[in-house]
Amino acid sequence: MRTLATTALLLSLALLAAVPAGAQAPPPPYGTPITLEQAKKVLAGAEAEAKKNNWPVVIWVLDSGGQPMAMLRLDNAQWGSVDIAREKARSAVALRRPTKALQDAVAQGGANLRLLSLGYRVLEGGIPIVVDGKIIGAVGVSGVLSQQDAQTAQAGIDALGK
Repeated sequence: MRTLATTALLLSLALLAAVPAGAQAPPPPYGTPITLEQAKKVLAGAEAEAKKNNWPVVIWVLDSGGQPMAMLRLDNAQWGSVDIAREKARSAVALRRPTKALQDAVAQGGANLRLLSLGYRVLEGGIPIVVDGKIIGAVGVSGVLSQQDAQTAQAGIDALGK
């Protein structure tokens, strides 16, 4: 009989096999979790991008352990986006890659469709936050088109370096 840990390990290995690596380097390792001040910068940068484009979104920032650091729901953002944005950030930090990679893998079909059964969000808009080559957290955005969610998330990450 399989233990829960064995099942989780097998699912993780299947997931990593399903996400195409191509000629890319392995994902960055985890680092010291994002600080509250850093999370606030990410949130502010993403908020500025969303407001500039009049996008009613929800923005989550999680630490490298997948725990909440900050969340913002802009006026008129659909309440369903609260959960979706958090899950995009959780998926990005758990799997150490942007959720766009997961979306692309599922679009290829075949064995990659098993990603849908593992509980990860496979929509663009979740991006790991990498500082000095290490993942310190992730940002997830939901509320508009997935590409716009990702644009908003990236603006938040870009604000961290300013």
